[in-house]
Amino acid sequence: MRYISTRGQAPALTFEEAMLTGLARDGGLYVPEVIPTLTSDQIAALHGKSYEETAFAVMRPFIGDTFSDDAFRAIIDRAYAGFSHGARAPLVQLAPGHFLLELFHGPTLAFKDFAMQMIGQMFQAALARRGDRVTIVGATSGDTGSAAIEAFRGLSNVDVFILYPHGRVSDVQRRQMTTPSESNVHALAVDGDFDDCQARLKDMFNDFEFRDSVKLAGVNSINWGRVLAQVVYYFSAAVSLGAPEREVSFTVPTGNFGDIFAGYIAKRMGLPIRDLVVATNQNDILDRCLKGQGYHKSSVHPSISPSMDIQVSSNFERALFDAYGRDGNAVGQLMAELGQGGFDVSQGAMQALQAIYRSGRASEEETSATITSARETMGELLCPHSAVGVKVAEEHRDATTPMVTLATAHPAKFPDAVEAATGLRPDLPPHMADLFDRPERFTRIDNDLGALKKHIKENLSA
Repeated sequence: MRYISTRGQAPALTFEEAMLTGLARDGGLYVPEVIPTLTSDQIAALHGKSYEETAFAVMRPFIGDTFSDDAFRAIIDRAYAGFSHGARAPLVQLAPGHFLLELFHGPTLAFKDFAMQMIGQMFQAALARRGDRVTIVGATSGDTGSAAIEAFRGLSNVDVFILYPHGRVSDVQRRQMTTPSESNVHALAVDGDFDDCQARLKDMFNDFEFRDSVKLAGVNSINWGRVLAQVVYYFSAAVSLGAPEREVSFTVPTGNFGDIFAGYIAKRMGLPIRDLVVATNQNDILDRCLKGQGYHKSSVHPSISPSMDIQVSSNFERALFDAYGRDGNAVGQLMAELGQGGFDVSQGAMQALQAIYRSGRASEEETSATITSARETMGELLCPHSAVGVKVAEEHRDATTPMVTLATAHPAKFPDAVEAATGLRPDLPPHMADLFDRPERFTRIDNDLGALKKHIKENLSA
């Protein structure tokens, strides 16, 4: 199994190399050279299997000889041992034909745990075998950072620095990043928005002298290992609802496009997915683009669903790569135009995208109204991101195909928005009950590449 860059100018890598590298040296993102497929019989054999067994069956074809079967099974078992629900990703019925996939039973109460716990264990195993260590730098709009810190805290082969936009994440998200006491994890509050954090991260990867000197690695959704781990819950949900004999649709609240792209990979692998619906908040650049209006950046407007307050959706580059017939030069040109403000999608590529993805948006008012109505009519307390998904899903579902909306975070991560809509303030689970009593440890820092690189170098473990 080999991995190639979406911009076509970097060497092909193995799974292990692509995982540890993150961003390709030509600025592109790694994707499989060929996407493995599962037969209908192989998918049907997943009926009744545990989440861990499903993860092994779905991910194993992608990892080549990076891990033996026994080693990979052990990695999977360790990754999901800390989840609070035996099903890991349980389905809850909201209405006839509409289901909620609860992805918030991991240690930080967000869907990012499914990928981050896996990649943490894979990193540790690979680095220990190689006798090596790396410096992980990540950018977060809230959930990625806390999941990364939780996954890598205390591990002996990594230092972790997480950039988050100062004042633009929820109090729970911030405290999950700033209260761990392990010396190998560092929370950096950047004066700017998420797109600024993501841009500085990419700047670091493109500074090869710095990148090589600190052995830089990335765990944002630019890392293929993250996307791959998220493919699994599409299979577990669809099989529970009758696949492969029955088609299933999915609606995904998304900002950086990684979670919905995982659904696309599942579909390419043979899972009978009918519709993949992109749900955006008021920062609706993906919805506008998929409706044929081009991909043109505007200002980021802070919302009650802050993890989706994004204008530069990194993983959309992977979707464009396939839509443009895997033409790395064409994708490179589009990304250069994005640096100048945006680009238009060619007619052929637009048709390819619209054949796979549908989309919708939810305003702030609609998001709050959905939280209210879901509590009153479905008996379900939704976080604002999940509410965006439910609202858009209701507009796109039909009576013939089950619709699964991904619930990306626990409502207690966004208690102010939930309380404003329902009058109920959701409690944190017992293992986080003292979160607001724990001392915080973070560094506020300018949105400046030089300042960030200096801080990272000065705070690496000896």
